[in-house]
Parts: sequence; structure tokens; C-alpha cells
Amino acid sequence: MASTSAEIIAFLLTISGWVLVSSTLPTDYWKVSTIDGTVITTATFWANLWKTCGNYSKTHHNPSSHISLALSPTGYIQACRGLMISAVCLGFFGAVFGLVGMKCTKVGGSDQTKAKIACLAGLMFILSGLCSMTSCSLYANRITSEFFDPSFVAQKYELGAALFIGWAGASLCIIGGIIFCFSIAENSNSARRGYAYNGATSVMSSRMKVHNSVPDKTPPKHFDKNAYV
Repeated sequence: MASTSAEIIAFLLTISGWVLVSSTLPTDYWKVSTIDGTVITTATFWANLWKTCGNYSKTHHNPSSHISLALSPTGYIQACRGLMISAVCLGFFGAVFGLVGMKCTKVGGSDQTKAKIACLAGLMFILSGLCSMTSCSLYANRITSEFFDPSFVAQKYELGAALFIGWAGASLCIIGGIIFCFSIAENSNSARRGYAYNGATSVMSSRMKVHNSVPDKTPPKHFDKNAYV
């Protein structure tokens, strides 16, 4: 019962983490920068893995924006894209295998087979979390290195909200995946307890049977006639 509850908690954690990671991929605010000039002029820039946007506002009611698609991105952007797409795909297959490998479902075969499937789902979720964590950390490292570099003269950005969402989702995927992996150990221990060795009892019972089957060869006692008086 405890293992089933742990698997349900792990499934909820991993699904929540996968949803957060998936929502991070199209989110705009991976990095953001705001320039306040005068009272009537404000410029806000933000970017994600796919585009860079700018919002110029000469008045508070008349903003104008431009969008630049990153058709030829740099190396770290390509790496972040690949890692995030891998994280989403691994999380999807991990959710399918996790649903099949849970004890509360009626598919997947025997308990040992379901435990192996649940462990595989846990490994997929751990890899998904690591991919998302690596992508967000690589992107954040580039932002911070450019921000604190005095020789960098281009537009400087700060960390956006999407990075924190990605880190949170990756943490949930890793925690839930570890719980899934422990389910195979719990199932193996329960299987060993179910087939306990009762050798000592069987030996004793067999000895008792042999002892009872041997005829009593004790010579009969002879009593004289005074014994019946």
C-alpha cells in the first residue's frame, strides 16, 4: 500500500514537472531588459529560444514592437533548443511508461514487470529533468556572464521568469523519477518476503514422520501372577 501511494505521488510530481518544462519552451521571458529614458519613452526587450522582441512606448497608450526570429542562432541557443525538446519528449514517454508501470493500473503484466517499467519511467523523467536543468543553467550562465562583463557593450539582459519555471519543473521531474526508481527495490523485497524459506520446519516434520513410522521393538515386559492381585 505504501509503494502504491509513493508511485501516485511520484506520478503527480513528474507530471507537474513535465507540464512546467513544456510550458517553459514557448515562454517569451527567458531574458528581459527594460530601459527607462524619459517620462514618455520606455523600451522593453525580451527574448527566448526562438525570437527576440522589443517594445518601444512613446506614450503609455501607443506602444510599438518588433520581432526578430533567430533563424541562425549561436551555438548555445542551438544546444538549449535541443536540450529542451529532448526534455519534453523524454517526459512524454516517461508519463506513458509511468502510467503503465504503476500498481494501481491493470496493464503492464505482473508486479515485477510493472516495477521494471516504472523504473524505466523514472530514468526517463530524471533524464528529462537533467536536460531541462542543463538548458536553463546554460542560458542563465550566458546572461550573467554578459551582464557582469565590462567589455560587453551590447544590450545586457537579466534572468527571466521562464528560467525559474524551468528549474522548478526540472526539480520536480528529478524528485519524482527517483521515487519511481525506488519502486523496483520495494517490489523485489516484497517478493522475497512472499517466498520465505521454511526448511527447518519441513525437516523437523519429516523426522517426526519417520520416527512415528518405525515400529516399537521394545521387548514386552513379563509380569508374574502377583502383579494382577
